[in-house]
Amino acid sequence: MSRKITIKAFKYNPLSKISKPHFNTYELEETSGMTLFVALNQIRENFDPDLSFDFVCRAGICGSCAMLVNGKPQLACRTLTKDYEDGVIELMPLPVFKLIKDLSVNTGEWMAAMNSRVESWIHTTKVTDISKQEEKVDPELAQKTFELDRCIECGICVAACGTAIMRNDFIGAVGLNRIARFRVDPLDERTDEDFYELVGDDSGIFGCMSLLGCEDQCPKHLPLQNQIAFIRRKMASVK
Repeated sequence: MSRKITIKAFKYNPLSKISKPHFNTYELEETSGMTLFVALNQIRENFDPDLSFDFVCRAGICGSCAMLVNGKPQLACRTLTKDYEDGVIELMPLPVFKLIKDLSVNTGEWMAAMNSRVESWIHTTKVTDISKQEEKVDPELAQKTFELDRCIECGICVAACGTAIMRNDFIGAVGLNRIARFRVDPLDERTDEDFYELVGDDSGIFGCMSLLGCEDQCPKHLPLQNQIAFIRRKMASVK
């Protein structure tokens, strides 16, 4: 039996001189298997064509539809409305990131700065010859690298992080996961001393308060806390 649900969506356009932050309320007929992504599209099609939110893949792969759902950061495309028993769902944009409009934030700008800060690319002195086969990698090490590469940079771990909310230079679990990913990659020639120069301070590995919000909310269930604890031990041993 279907029911009515209530969606309260944050509305604000920071580029408009007359716009003020407020919530708009919409009532919808819930359908079987309805996700927040579906609900938001119904709102935009039937009630509010001006409502802004982000989406691309609709399958939990791109990470662009992340937002606060009743205070918790989640992917709209992977969140079922039936999981909210009272049928009332409040939506807000992710904190930390620059607000574009309503539920849309600019995670790309933040992620680009983070990737530049941690130098998120293979560092090697070898010259690649594309006419030859790629260098072989131990399958176990390759699997460890792929596991950490599953991060979709949705920004949920950053929005769930107490340190990231308090200080805007903290690179978050997503940045520390990038360090862990390249540290385990046998093709990257950087040492722990090199990584320490990138993240060996309170805006990096020593800023994490181990509140576990990042791992609790990660839609890809990455082992973020284990990786952060491991990297912290390694960085603490660097002289």
